[in-house]
Formats: sequence, C-alpha cells, structure tokens
Amino acid sequence: MGSSEPVTSLPDSVPVLVAGGGPVGLAAAIELGRRGIRCLVVEPRTSVSHARPRCKTVNVRSMEHLRRWGIADRLRERAPLPVSWSQDVVFCTALSGRELSRFTGVLGLVPDGDRYPEVGQQAPQYVLEELLRDVVDELPACTLATGLSVVDVEQGVDSVRVTVADPGGETRVVTAAYVLGCDGPRSTVRERIGSAYTGDHALRPNFGMVFTAPGLWPHVRHGRAVHYWVVNPTAPALIGPLDQTDAWWIIAFGIDRETGERDARRLIDAAAGTPVDATILSTDPWTARMQIVDRMRVGRVFLAGDAAHLNPPFGGHGLNTGLGDAVDLGWKLAAVLDGWGGPGLLDSYEQERRPIQERVIREATTNMQVLSTELLADNLNDNDDAGAAARRAAGIRIQETKRQEFHALELVLDVGIGPSPVIPAGGARLRHTWLRSGRSLYDELGPGFTLVVFDGGSGAAESHLRAAADSRGVPLTVLDLRAEGLRDRYGADVVLVRPDQCVVWQGDHAPSAAVLDQARGTGG
Repeated sequence: MGSSEPVTSLPDSVPVLVAGGGPVGLAAAIELGRRGIRCLVVEPRTSVSHARPRCKTVNVRSMEHLRRWGIADRLRERAPLPVSWSQDVVFCTALSGRELSRFTGVLGLVPDGDRYPEVGQQAPQYVLEELLRDVVDELPACTLATGLSVVDVEQGVDSVRVTVADPGGETRVVTAAYVLGCDGPRSTVRERIGSAYTGDHALRPNFGMVFTAPGLWPHVRHGRAVHYWVVNPTAPALIGPLDQTDAWWIIAFGIDRETGERDARRLIDAAAGTPVDATILSTDPWTARMQIVDRMRVGRVFLAGDAAHLNPPFGGHGLNTGLGDAVDLGWKLAAVLDGWGGPGLLDSYEQERRPIQERVIREATTNMQVLSTELLADNLNDNDDAGAAARRAAGIRIQETKRQEFHALELVLDVGIGPSPVIPAGGARLRHTWLRSGRSLYDELGPGFTLVVFDGGSGAAESHLRAAADSRGVPLTVLDLRAEGLRDRYGADVVLVRPDQCVVWQGDHAPSAAVLDQARGTGG
C-alpha cells in the first residue's frame, strides 16, 4: 500500500492530481493509470481504518467496472461474506424475535440471465479501499502519497498550482494540468473553487456502532441475511454481520451521540432481543444529508464522489455513484491528455453525471421515509390473534414500501446518459449478453471506442471509420459479432460504444467521422 510520503518527495508537476485517496479518488487513479496517464493521489490517512465500514454494497455496475479493471475476483476473494452466504434482507422484532417479512435475491446478488456479467458483492468499504490502494500501487503511472493533505488550490489558465502539506506544516507546490477533488464532504478543493452544497439535512440523528459478540449467532432465529431491520420500540435499528463469526455493525435510528454512547450496550441487547456480551469497537454518530454542489467543475478542477453529492445510505447507492463519477472523469481526462479527446468531453462530465446523482438522492431520500421507526406497531411480539394480525399488517406494509430499496437494478443499470455535448440524443449502457464462447460481450470491448457489428454493415463504411479514427489518434476496436445472431436483440446492425460501455450511436452501417468527432468531444 502507499506509505507515508515526505512532502519533499513529491514531483514538481503531474498531469492529474487527485485530492483524496478514498474509493472514488483511487478509482479515478486506476481509470487514468490503466490508460497510461500519470497521476498523483494525495491522501491524509496513512492506512485504511476498519473502525467504520461505511458502504457495504458494491453494486452490479461497480462490479462491472472492477471486472473491466481485472480485479472483480480479487474483491470477492477478500470479502468476508461471499455472495453465496446470503442474498436476503430480513425484517424482525429482534434477531431472536419474530420475523415480519423478508426480501430475497436483493441488491443484485443473484444472476439474472444476460442482464449483467457480475453480481453485486457485499463488502465493507475498507475492504474495497485496501484493494484499490494495492491496485494503484501496481500501476506504474500512479503514485499514492499518504500522510499528506491538499491545503490550497490556485488555478491558472493552463495549469493548477496545488499546495500539499505534511502533518508538521511543511508544504510543497505541485503543478497539475487537472485536479480532481475527491476529498469528501469537508472538501478543501470544493471550498477553494467556490463551489457549495445545496439541499437539506435530515432532522433525525442516527448512531452507528461496530461491535463483536461471539455468542450472538446462536440467538439469530431468521437464518443468514445481508442485514436485519429490527422493528421494536426500544431499539429500532438496522443491524448486520461484517464477517461469518462475531463482528457486527448496527445503526440505531433516532439516537443522538450522547444517548448512543450512554446506552450503547442496551441498544445492542434490545436489537438482539437478548443480553449479549458485546465489545464495542467504534461509534459513528451521523445525520443523513441530501445535497449536491451548485457546480462540479471550475476550469481545470472537477469534483467527484462525496465532495460533489451526498445522499442517505439506504439502498447502497452513495459510494457506487461516486465510482461512476470516477470512471466518467477518468476516461475523459485520459482522452484529452492523450490528444484525441476534445473540450466537449470535459464539458459533458457534469451534464451527464448530475441527472444520475440527483436521481440517486431522490431515490435514497424516498427509501429513508420508511425506516424501522415508521414500522413500529402494537402487538408485534404477541402470541395471540392480535399479534398475528399485527405481523401480517406489518409484512404487507414492508413489502409495499421497501421493495424498491432492495430491487433497484433499473437505477443501477438502466439510467440513461445525456443529452450532452458528446451524445446530443442521449445514450445508455450497452445491453449485456453472454457470447456463444461463454465470454461476456463486455470482455470483448476495446479500451477506447468499439464498433460492434451485429449484422449487415458495410465494409467500406467500417474502413472509412477506422481510417478516420487512425488519423485522429482515436483508439477504435472493430468487433465482428455477425456470427452470434444478436441483431434482433440489439435492434441495429452496428453500434458505437464508448470506453465506459455507453452506446453513443447505432444504425445499419458504420457512422461517419462526424459522429466520431462528436463522441470524442471535438464535433459541433
């Protein structure tokens, strides 16, 4: 992993400086570094803390990106809970109490035919972050400098002067062609470029904890689950395992810091439904925020991830949306720095990402409207007819109000892109399929643009496009799939696909050079 760096060891200049080495900043560096673009990641933390697991869902789309980077299996090997361990979410009065309802096949954890090549993966954020650190260290073009902080950003016409400080206050200025602010909710980069959050805070506090309880599993009556929603008046909470033995996380809803720290063990016992010998490893008071910045780019400086947008965690979209930001920025900056991408690519970043970020905030906010606190009802634990009726009613409401939270693949996979300067009519993720060889269609796409020929086509038109790409330095792969019989599935003979697997054009023959120019950001 990146070790603590003396500030004097930093380069004088670099094409891209990434402020913040969390998952989003590291993902941006990987997207850049795999394309040979030198980048420097500046991160204050020397190591990744396990105290707060934060995001625990790496969704299907993020796993597709990890597959493209060749590291999806590496994450699965490190994840404490394999996908096979559980694909359920349970609602109950306590871990040892009554079951109210459950959802199966949640969060993209089960295959769905041809819809995607990778299922989701449950993993604490620190597991993903440690993997991404390792991958950045393996890329010759990337440098991860830990123990250092970005403290100032001064933008010029042709470059950005970034002041980096060590804990002792010694500073050094690094000049970058572009800067990515991936430095979280307290972003220095955001402050320096004059961008600001707009939006709201939730009114109700929450209290998170990580704890170990070696004797807890025998009391869990509901079998394995990704997590359990506890519906009881003493401790309305969300709780789940971090591993297969004794590590757990819990979010107690409506509990402030003072109450949580005073009553921590009581809250755990109430959620378990029985006294357990819990050892509390960390606490994390927080309040949900539904916010997005007024601008994500100023000149040569861009914002991504939590530095640009914040949403409630319900549904598991926050980190994954940030990874999408990183991929979008990464390939577009690489194209510009390589000389084949035009200014329209960078102009398209906010136009393409903002609608997705706003929709995620709306969906997560809707998910937050019904938590365990809203599902409380009398008689849920009673053994009589009133108890049975109360549980039936609770189960109906849970199914009606929470299903979308756990079955939201249309938000993950099917959100359209654009319109933008590079896709005037808008675009969408290329529909996935398994080829006759058993390989994923995505595995056959090139690192740049790919012209996929499903049927018909014109050899002359394809040759003209290839010649146009060569003359412009645009990486173009021509993928001939006419033998696969997929034309009807895709509704076109030929499609042009971007590096991020987004379709930018389709028709009955290869597009003109003008279409390619538009897609690479140099067209009118």
